[in-house]
Amino acid sequence: MTSLKGKIITVVGSGLIGRSWAMVFLSGGYKVKIYDNEPGQASGAITEIRKQIEELQRAKMLRGNLTAAQQLSLLSSHDDLQQALEGAFFVQECVFEDLEAKHSVFHEVENLVTESVILSSSTSCLMPSNVFSRVQNRTRCIISHPVNPPYYVRLVELVPHPETLPAVMDVAYSLMTDVGQAPVRLSKEIDGFALNRVQYAIIAESWRLVQDGVISVKDIDLVMSEGLGMRYAFIGPIETMHLNAPEGKLPINPCSF
Repeated sequence: MTSLKGKIITVVGSGLIGRSWAMVFLSGGYKVKIYDNEPGQASGAITEIRKQIEELQRAKMLRGNLTAAQQLSLLSSHDDLQQALEGAFFVQECVFEDLEAKHSVFHEVENLVTESVILSSSTSCLMPSNVFSRVQNRTRCIISHPVNPPYYVRLVELVPHPETLPAVMDVAYSLMTDVGQAPVRLSKEIDGFALNRVQYAIIAESWRLVQDGVISVKDIDLVMSEGLGMRYAFIGPIETMHLNAPEGKLPINPCSF
C-alpha cells in the first residue's frame, strides 16, 4: 500500500476528541487541518494543543519521532470548511453525539470532497448505517471509534457501514497503526460496537452482585482494579482461557480461569 505519511487529514470539530485526534495524527507526521463551525473555536483548539504538546515534550511523554515544534508546524486551524478539506485524503468527524448534527456535517463534507476521500466518524454509539444514511457514496464511510483519551488509550474500533469497501477498512487500519494506535476490525455493525458491549456486561454483573448483597461497591471495584484489570492490561479473556486450558482448549469450568 502506498505510504500515507505526510498527507493531509481534516478533523471536523475542535472539542476534546477533535483535539485528541489532531495530536495523535500529528505524532505520526501527518498534516492536520482542524475545523469548527463556531468562529474562533478552531484557533482556540490550536492554543490548547500547543500547550499540551509542549508539556508532553517537557515530561518526555511526547509520542512520535518529531519534536513538539515539528508537530505543531503541521497543524492549522480553519473557520472555512472548504479550505479545511482542501487536499485531505481522510476526514475525521468529531462533533457531539447527535445524529442530525452528524448528518449535517457529512452532507456538507461530501459536497466538497472527491470520491476518493474517506469519511470517518468518531461516534461511540451510533450505528454506521444511521450516521451515514444521507451520504450518497457510502462505500468510503467508516466509524473510527477512539477510547477516551485517545492519546493515552490507543484502542480504535473500526466499524464498517454495510456498503464500506474492504480497501477503505484497510486504509483506516493502516493509518491508525501508522500513528501508533491499536486498531481492531469489526466485520459488521452492531449496537455498542465491541468495547462498550464488553464494558456493559462487566458493569451489569458488578451492579447485580452489589444489589444482591454479595459484595460491597468498594470491593467489586477492587475485583477489577487489583484482579481482572491487572490481568487484562496484558492479555485478553480469550488468550487467558487459552493459556489456562490443557492443550489450548477452552475450559468449560470457570474455576479454571
